Amino acid sequence: MTSAQVENQHGVADADGSAPEEGYQRGLGNRQIQMIAIGGAIGTGLFLGAGKAISKAGPSIILAYAIVGLVIFFIMRALGELLMYRPVSGSFSEYAREFLGPFMGFVTGWTYWLFWVVTGITEVTAAATYIQYWNHDIPQWVSALVFTVALFGINLISVKIFGELEFWFSMVKVTAIVGMILIGLGVILLGFSDAGDTASFSLLWSHGGFFPKGIGGTLMTLQIVMFAFLAVELVGVTAGEATNPKKVLPQAINTVPWRIGLFYIGALIIILSVVSWTAFEPGVSPFVAAFAKIGLPAGAGIVNFVVLTAALSSANSGMYSTGRMLRDLARNGQGPKFFTRLSKNGLPTTGTGVSVAMMLVGVWINYQWPGDAFNYVVSFATISGMWAWIVILLSQLRYRAKANRGELPQSEFKAIGAPYTSIFALAFIAMVIVMMGIDPDTRISLYAAPVWAAIMGVGYLIIKRKDPDVFKGGGRGHRPVDSIPHHPGDTL
Repeated sequence: MTSAQVENQHGVADADGSAPEEGYQRGLGNRQIQMIAIGGAIGTGLFLGAGKAISKAGPSIILAYAIVGLVIFFIMRALGELLMYRPVSGSFSEYAREFLGPFMGFVTGWTYWLFWVVTGITEVTAAATYIQYWNHDIPQWVSALVFTVALFGINLISVKIFGELEFWFSMVKVTAIVGMILIGLGVILLGFSDAGDTASFSLLWSHGGFFPKGIGGTLMTLQIVMFAFLAVELVGVTAGEATNPKKVLPQAINTVPWRIGLFYIGALIIILSVVSWTAFEPGVSPFVAAFAKIGLPAGAGIVNFVVLTAALSSANSGMYSTGRMLRDLARNGQGPKFFTRLSKNGLPTTGTGVSVAMMLVGVWINYQWPGDAFNYVVSFATISGMWAWIVILLSQLRYRAKANRGELPQSEFKAIGAPYTSIFALAFIAMVIVMMGIDPDTRISLYAAPVWAAIMGVGYLIIKRKDPDVFKGGGRGHRPVDSIPHHPGDTL
């Protein structure tokens, strides 16, 4: 094992009396971890982005979400196997460093950090635009500044407060989807409201069939669908601060299938049975369209509130994640040492503060130059998020091979069907990347990748020249294999 060890200077102990390995406080309980996992799989990609996917594929978008959902489950089970082998806050960066080499850990840590910084910029900016739905007199930059400062303040208090806020953000999204499903079922089965005369499950195939744009049209939406699931892996970053990671993380990961089935597939089946797919167009929320068809005048306001919470949830997660990633890099000699500092509450406030400062700069750039130049930067979020998935799968394959040879202990939570499911998921991601290159709307995401790769290469050479030992044997501060303490009564 190649995890860096930092002494616990705050006297925080795990349930079994042992100190947390990384100095963090284990303040995220089962309830919060479950809702963080749910919230990570539900975002603006469903509430807003699904409209574009529906217009491109018709009802077959349901199949696209099902297929991608299966791939996401394979990725999460691969992550779960790694987490149960060694639950650490550095997560993807740590596993890349151990199984793919220190350079890959370096690239993964900084890439995932940038992913959340860029995502935080876009989400805070989006949240500010949603406020203008109710009040156009509030300047967008003012709302963005208020949201950023407020979320940063929450992240400075304690990890429990972060988890509680994520719990309620996720609760809003879940309530909205469940409410839409129940209302839609009432319209379809009981025939009430303005949509009662036309709502029917037959709308799924009566306007050009289930594949009105052909198989090709469905395939070209896979990248849109994949983007909707970005950040589902965030639950892995919570491993170092979960109260009982050996128990709660497998539970959260095993809920992925029913979450996708209910919140994505179930919701889309109902929406497309209330409103014909031909009525959807890019930029229009399918939830707004469904509420309008049903005749609920407050529907647009409800959805606007939901997407506001979704954006704030994503920005909040970004602040949480960036501080942990910077600290992991610093502990391994691949980032400035001051990022290793923890507050008295066990929070990486320095790294979080620097990341928030970057987000504020991004908000200012978006205010000054809202054109194509900023969109080029934002587009990188898509490919960098998928990079984390690729690293998870590659690391799991290397870990499983070593565990099978007896070089490492077996994980208590093995990925289903691995290595074949992991190889399938990698091939699927590769296919989606190829489609991104074909589609002019998403091709720009691939242009950013070589630029970032060059920056990473230069950074690697600079650090290696300054301290050659950083990239030897996993970097500074690493330690030999030791076991992660189990909590009494842990079960999988």
